[in-house]
Amino acid sequence: MSNQLQKPEHARDDWTIDQGWSNYSSDEHAVWDLLYKRQMDVLPGRAAPEFIDGLRALDLGKGGIPDFKAMSDELESLTGWRVVAVPGLVPDDVFFDHLANRRFPAGQFIRTRNQLDYLQEPDVFHDVFGHVPMLTNPVFADYMEAYGKGGLRSLNFAALKNLAALYWYTVEFGLIRTDEGLRIYGAGIVSSKTESIFALEDASPNRIGFGLERLMQTDYRIDDFQQTYFVIDSYDQLFRATVDTDFAPLYDQMKGKFAFRPEDVLPDDEIIHRGTQAYAKAGGRLADAGHNG
Repeated sequence: MSNQLQKPEHARDDWTIDQGWSNYSSDEHAVWDLLYKRQMDVLPGRAAPEFIDGLRALDLGKGGIPDFKAMSDELESLTGWRVVAVPGLVPDDVFFDHLANRRFPAGQFIRTRNQLDYLQEPDVFHDVFGHVPMLTNPVFADYMEAYGKGGLRSLNFAALKNLAALYWYTVEFGLIRTDEGLRIYGAGIVSSKTESIFALEDASPNRIGFGLERLMQTDYRIDDFQQTYFVIDSYDQLFRATVDTDFAPLYDQMKGKFAFRPEDVLPDDEIIHRGTQAYAKAGGRLADAGHNG
């Protein structure tokens, strides 16, 4: 999310564009299929059941990059959401407005074969495979709408940094506790083969129980695996924390700043796993290309 963006000439006022599904090459469809297979080799037993259910409900593994219109018709019948194509990152107010109106903005380009493991800007695989399955879950779908509405209200405060942390640590990199153990639901994890394993099984990161204020004051990594993952007990917990909280006092208290580093563990934290931080201390992605995800 950023406000320092220039709208492309071919984008509409709301920054949407045509997906151009018929313009994808056979190789681009093949890249989707390759990425899909790689993830399905690691996600069973690691991804939240609601994510797997969403993949099946939308039949995202039927072959090739999904057609947004056909997929949206199915998604809308389940939770009222649609997926709209955008040219890349969009301004904050545009992003929030789409979410508040149950429209998920997704990039329509797909990475090349030499970028399978790491991509700086979200592509159609990250946005659709990573995000859209969870939108089939009614409670999570409501959370995303509430986040969008909260984002629009936040524009009156200097709080985007803190609100972005909430999105980052839940929608992008969230874990959930289940009867079978911790599972991943964040799009940044489920769309990455290596982080799907790292987030759950590596000794390096902290895994800490969800706390709204704690999370919103915690800095995060945008270029590597997370040093801390926050764990929710249920999607209802996430939804209620968002809709039942008056964010204005929090924004006033936080003042758009982070109080905690990504690796910090606090005395009041519910520590599910205290990480060694070995991966980050060794230099992370730059030190070991084998960890890339």
